[in-house]
Amino acid sequence: MQEAKDTPPLPDRLSVDPASPHYVAALVEHAIGIRFNDKPRFDVEEYCISEGWVKVPAGRALDRKGRPLLIKLKGKVEAYFR
Repeated sequence: MQEAKDTPPLPDRLSVDPASPHYVAALVEHAIGIRFNDKPRFDVEEYCISEGWVKVPAGRALDRKGRPLLIKLKGKVEAYFR
């Protein structure tokens, strides 16, 4: 994959939730793709490359604050700019 020159490098861990300490607004504005176990995933809420996991919504289940309930899947994680 080829990175654009105006985009910063992707961090080891990133979240799309603004309340998370791993949220970076400048990166979330760009289209970031996640390949999990060599298959593209489009529903990833948070990832960590070094620990090898992604967090994805667990169906339609919601937590008590109305946010999707997330489950952690472990495997090979690759992040790239689309």
